[in-house]
Amino acid sequence: MIDEFAKDSLHGRLRRDRKALLWKLDGLSEYDVRRPLTVTGTNLLGLVKHVATVEARYFGEVFDRPSPEPLPRWQDYDGSDQWATEDETRDQIIGFYRRTGEHSDATINELSLNAPGHVPWWPEPHPNTNLFAVMLHVLGETIRHAGHADILREGLDGRTGLRAEQEKPIDEEARAAHRARIEQAARSAAPIRA
Repeated sequence: MIDEFAKDSLHGRLRRDRKALLWKLDGLSEYDVRRPLTVTGTNLLGLVKHVATVEARYFGEVFDRPSPEPLPRWQDYDGSDQWATEDETRDQIIGFYRRTGEHSDATINELSLNAPGHVPWWPEPHPNTNLFAVMLHVLGETIRHAGHADILREGLDGRTGLRAEQEKPIDEEARAAHRARIEQAARSAAPIRA
């Protein structure tokens, strides 16, 4: 009983956070979803592509249920899953993420939490694991990158939140006042020296 509750809870959070990550792309131009927004090149569409690749690997090959999506060998990882080439469309990457989610959901639905898996890229003594550990790992990755996407989106147009129906209109004046209070507290705590 507790296993099904845990599995359903983790799976529900994963589905929720997938939607949140995709929502961060809504209403943005092709350039804005692709452009590097940090010094390391982090970008919104690349985050979606990366999380799709993570899910495809963990809920696919780890449980001997290879993803129907073509993936490079994990041994050949080069970071190319973290950005979109000029030949990849937003729709292709979103479609990849959704199809990967369907494949992941099938793996989760068909296996028990203690179903054995093998993660060859994890160091010894950790490669042998189970669905529960993989669900926690992938949920952590998804939450982490959805948080990155939230901050990147806020930097682009000020939009924040988990989902559209919870979004409130942006009050620029209130935001500026709040930021000013935080800035003042920071300056008071650690005076800037010239």
